[in-house]
Amino acid sequence: MGMSRAISVRLDEEALRALGQLEATGMTRSEALRAALVEAASRLHDRDALAAEVAALESDEEDRAEMLAVADLMESLRAPR
Repeated sequence: MGMSRAISVRLDEEALRALGQLEATGMTRSEALRAALVEAASRLHDRDALAAEVAALESDEEDRAEMLAVADLMESLRAPR
């Protein structure tokens, strides 16, 4: 791990409650804040990766044609109303 840096933040009531919940698990304030920052960054990365995957799938014309063919087949197999 690299050199640690101290920072100062102002927390609103919601953030203070969340910090209290994390501290209640036995985490120190520093551990809780570090874990929360890493988790938030990870969620952003995961969301970006998912968006890229969706874009790639949407741009695959062959895959889209196959999905439409399957949907048409499923519709033809559905019982009449």
